[in-house]
Amino acid sequence: MKPKLIIDDVIPFLDGRLESHFDCRYLPGEEIARADLRDAEGLLVRTRTRCDADLLEGTPVRMVATATIGHDHIDTAWCDAHGISWSNAPGCNAPAVAQYVYRALIELGLPFPTPETAEDQRPVIGVVGKGNIGSIVVDWGRRLGFRVIVSDPPRAARGLTDEEYLPLDTLMERADVVTFHTPLIRRPTEQLASTVHLCSTRQLELLRPGAYIVNAARGGVVDEEALIEARARKKLHIALDTWENEPSISPATLEVADLATFHIAGYSRQGKERATRAVLTALEEQFGVILPINDLAAPYTPPESLSEASIRASYDIVADDHMMRHEYPQFEHLRNSYPLREEVS
Repeated sequence: MKPKLIIDDVIPFLDGRLESHFDCRYLPGEEIARADLRDAEGLLVRTRTRCDADLLEGTPVRMVATATIGHDHIDTAWCDAHGISWSNAPGCNAPAVAQYVYRALIELGLPFPTPETAEDQRPVIGVVGKGNIGSIVVDWGRRLGFRVIVSDPPRAARGLTDEEYLPLDTLMERADVVTFHTPLIRRPTEQLASTVHLCSTRQLELLRPGAYIVNAARGGVVDEEALIEARARKKLHIALDTWENEPSISPATLEVADLATFHIAGYSRQGKERATRAVLTALEEQFGVILPINDLAAPYTPPESLSEASIRASYDIVADDHMMRHEYPQFEHLRNSYPLREEVS
């Protein structure tokens, strides 16, 4: 008898890859319930399925794989304690998020440096979190001629020396642009502090007037009430792709965002293929099977050339903003039916 899998029905590029080895049942991610798992050994999800004791306890599930870079929807400690393996897809969408960040800054009117721009006149990009995504945002910023500064307390605590890691408050004071690329950590540990409302009233007070804020990490990283209060007083330029309480987002927050999108910063074709490849690889390791993956996108390699013009041409962010403003109550539908874009080539 084939092992049974329960699968979020909008994970792309799975057609025909699993059925020769598994009994597959596809369901909307937000509707997956414990009863669906009563005879399932594997669970393939995205962010809308909360994988914890309420869902998994008493089921035969022995592995959970998420086709996403984040894994805050998985209670990893509970899974570890109960012998359930779990995996995510780190870095799969990193180039697409970098594309989003710099395309948003173009649309918001940030002056991009030219070869003639004096060093002290080049805008300062402050990157909060230098993981898989933040590393590419840092690299692109420097290749585009910006001055780039970084805050990442966990990396600083580990003594890493690839950057001068600044305290968050120092970064907020010095940066013309602050872009967030941290996970949403609700339960702090000895190694990792909470990132809920990492950016709140005190941090926003430190910003220079006219600064740019981009949040393409998780909604809860930025305190939306504080952002609403600070926006006019600080003359902030704001781009938001992630929101508190998704998919039921706040119209008041939407109103203050200069650019607003529906959690699709990482939605490139290549990023989705990498995520699906990671899920399939996890299945291979867990069940000892061989699955067809070689036609899916390989790990990221930096584009040979990068410019304001190539980023602008690669992505119509204004169209996504228009859809969001007119159809935001259909947030999940917009997200699930999004036509995947191509990364900067």
